[in-house]
Amino acid sequence: MSGRAAARRDALRATAAERGLDAVLVTNLLNVRYLTGFTGSNGALLVRTDGSSSGGGDLFGTDGRYTTQAAAQVPDVEVLVDRGTVPALARAAVRSGTGRLGFESHDLTVDGLEQLRSVLADAVAGGTVPELESVRRAVEAQRAIKDDGEIDALRRACAVADQALAELAAEGALRPGRTELEVGRELDARMLALGAEAPSFETIVAAGANSAIPHHRPDATVLRDGDFLKLDFGATVDGYHSDMTRTVVLTHAADWQREIYALVAESQAAGRAALAVGADVVAVDAASRDVIAQAGHGGHFTHGLGHGVGLEIHEAPGIGPLGAGTLAAGMAVTVEPGVYLPGHGGVRIEDTLVVTDDAPELLTLTSKELLVL
Repeated sequence: MSGRAAARRDALRATAAERGLDAVLVTNLLNVRYLTGFTGSNGALLVRTDGSSSGGGDLFGTDGRYTTQAAAQVPDVEVLVDRGTVPALARAAVRSGTGRLGFESHDLTVDGLEQLRSVLADAVAGGTVPELESVRRAVEAQRAIKDDGEIDALRRACAVADQALAELAAEGALRPGRTELEVGRELDARMLALGAEAPSFETIVAAGANSAIPHHRPDATVLRDGDFLKLDFGATVDGYHSDMTRTVVLTHAADWQREIYALVAESQAAGRAALAVGADVVAVDAASRDVIAQAGHGGHFTHGLGHGVGLEIHEAPGIGPLGAGTLAAGMAVTVEPGVYLPGHGGVRIEDTLVVTDDAPELLTLTSKELLVL
């Protein structure tokens, strides 16, 4: 990990240099993990523009609980142990002559920013206080493009979710008479048994009319004959999240259910086909959304087409009508159109894929044929 983390720090270093910054203070814990490999609950990182990939000049901060863990996980960066991690790194930045300090404005609270300013002012003892400048989501922009190790973790996370669903379906666990909560808890337990660190997010199990609610939280609703059953779930492996939705029908499918399912399947296929290097995210969304709109259900597709996935379940890029930017090789994204008919039921079909220079790589391999259980 240290070699990959060092290359990531160098990429951030180059961004800082382009912006005229002397150093960047990274406080978002997932960004710290991405740049160092540290998985504890308290850590921050000072990346100096004049540092090096070997860690020279950079400084990792944590508290005494993590001294041993930091030595093992961040062996190539000097470690500063101090309970007041961010203030300690800020003082270190002043001591090294930092004039312009980048910070993560989306992570630091208003109070945290005021504290940072106060610490910097105190540290210079009447001298020139370093200028603070937001780097916005510079690290998240790097994280949007996955390396081979990250893609392997995503593959394994998707494989756990695929296998968990396959086993539950084969064992008859998705059947009338059970509750949404029972199915959700069993699906979570099966993913854990198969090696997941945790579910990727709160598993969605939505039966009957509840399937028309895009993010329904499972409750005591009993599964019944003829219900749509929508399952949106994922597994976390080595910190990376999978995301998949499959919609099945219990016992028998009505004509309207088959029609809606076929429409969403067609839309989802169009969205997958639109994933290409250089494709505008708004155009990708439109390729899928237009299929549903032309069938008269545009008003029943109420969310964006997809999102990036990695160390977070929702990360850059966003694929939707309000998205911005283009796709690049190495981006891991979801494609998840849906049609939701209030009071009746809904269908969502979702895959996790990786954009490549050729066809996108499909990571969630569970069949998308309509399954009647």
